[in-house]
Amino acid sequence: MMDTPLNNLSGGWQMGSMLASVLIQDADVMILDKPTNFLDLLGIIWLQRYLMDLRTSSPKNVVVVSYDRDFIDNLCEEIIILKNTTLQCFDGNLSAYEEDLKLRRKNLMQMKESQGKQIAHMEKTVAANIKAGKKHGDDNKLRQAVSRRKKIEDRMGFHDSKRKAIEIPPEEKGAALILPITPDLRFPGPLVSLDQVGFAYSRKQENVLRDVSLSVYMGSCVGIVGLNGSGKSTLVKLITDAVKPTKGSVTRHPRLKLGYYSQLAVEDLRAAGNADPSATALTTLAASAGDAMDEGDMCALLGSFHLAGRTASDVPISKLSGGQLVRLALACIVWDHPHLLVLDEITTHLDFYTVVALAKALRASNGAIVLVSHDRFLTKPVIEGDTELLGLEEDDSEDEEEEMAGKLRRNLYLLKGGGLKLLEHGVSDFEESLEKRVAKLSL
Repeated sequence: MMDTPLNNLSGGWQMGSMLASVLIQDADVMILDKPTNFLDLLGIIWLQRYLMDLRTSSPKNVVVVSYDRDFIDNLCEEIIILKNTTLQCFDGNLSAYEEDLKLRRKNLMQMKESQGKQIAHMEKTVAANIKAGKKHGDDNKLRQAVSRRKKIEDRMGFHDSKRKAIEIPPEEKGAALILPITPDLRFPGPLVSLDQVGFAYSRKQENVLRDVSLSVYMGSCVGIVGLNGSGKSTLVKLITDAVKPTKGSVTRHPRLKLGYYSQLAVEDLRAAGNADPSATALTTLAASAGDAMDEGDMCALLGSFHLAGRTASDVPISKLSGGQLVRLALACIVWDHPHLLVLDEITTHLDFYTVVALAKALRASNGAIVLVSHDRFLTKPVIEGDTELLGLEEDDSEDEEEEMAGKLRRNLYLLKGGGLKLLEHGVSDFEESLEKRVAKLSL
């Protein structure tokens, strides 16, 4: 491993190598740009603990740019929000900032509502004074009306008044994502079923998977977690029929339509964009859909993933951001209304609020989902049904519960030692075991 060229290593090992080269440096300021990308949960928790220890034992300043919400929440004491070319500083973590913003919005809306009622009352009085003044030729009432009108304009922030109009900051949220409705299947039964499956890449190598059994039904939400190298991608390949088992059997519903998001989807699209500079989101989707969709339908689908207008038709995919490419890749797999979505590390290039939008879309989907992810924030609401993380109001939560009623089976599995283990208490079980392991490494 130590002699292997860096380009030949996996994304996780490459990130680990680059992090090590930065962490050992003697510097006053350490800047880490998306350091958790491609790390597994063990690596994320180790890095989180290392940086927290560094905070108390070293004068070194650490600046972290990250889309990993749990990592930021657990680590950072101050955040800087870049929005509309403006920097805003906040003492506290991301959750505290969002709670503060929510409270400020609530207070300002109440103030604005109260101000609106006062202004409406004053305008009614002004109108009455003007009417009475004109009717009776009462100059005093007319002057009184002019004075009150000036007060109203001051309260509304007109005429360069010292008192500014109340401005309510917008909510921090990503634009909603909409997944197509999945058609019902006539015949019941599992969409995919693995029975005592084993797999090895060659006869001379050990089995990557051993005696794995898993059934995915319509409406199922199945989560797979595990360390890098544990065989998650191999399991995905078996589910998607990319490889055949060396032991056991894999059966699929005869009418199954499957959509697969690969963890290399963004890199593949970038490579396609470099190979064909004229390729756009629209031509890329057209290549996937063929004659099954006309241009209007394709534009509508891309628009539902916020790739609208010239962004879809004119901008080369080589110029699209990582988040835009993720949404394009999703559009290319859902156009056919798949019964089963297999998503392998889909959040790597997504910002906080797009992850929230994706989580809501997946929860609302009537199809089946197999989610392979190191992202704790996505796993908890989608697989475990935690609505609080999505900031849902009480009425929204009731609607979500109705939508989730169709999710008959929601289970999170740990892939370890070639086998699957059901995590009864969700991802927190896995986190706790890794935190204990990291604590031992630190002794």
